[in-house]
Amino acid sequence: MSGERDLTKLLSGMRPDLRQGPYVFTTVTGPAPVGLHPVVTVAEDEGTTLVLPRSEADAAGLPYDYVAGWITLRVHSALAAVGLSAAVTTALAEAGISCNVVAGHHHDHLFVPYEVASVAVATLEDLARRAG
Repeated sequence: MSGERDLTKLLSGMRPDLRQGPYVFTTVTGPAPVGLHPVVTVAEDEGTTLVLPRSEADAAGLPYDYVAGWITLRVHSALAAVGLSAAVTTALAEAGISCNVVAGHHHDHLFVPYEVASVAVATLEDLARRAG
């Protein structure tokens, strides 16, 4: 099944879900160290960015400077859908919350500062109510 494209349906049905625990962004050169379970991997010219649980980064001695809460939008959004990321990041920006967006095949994933993750969820829930 392909995902939803209608922005109103996407916003009203997004059901933001805050995952347990803090996540961090770190960079390694070469492959990820054995035993890590990154939830996001991005190959860049400077190295490979890994997003993984902070406990794994700490255990592996990996440096990081951004600790995030991971929010999954529980609506199946089409990769070609227009406006969901813009609407979500705008609402969060208006609340003074930074946001890093990663799109998976089925869902959009947001990484926000860990200390305000619950405020981010409340902001998104409000956006969903207003869209419905």
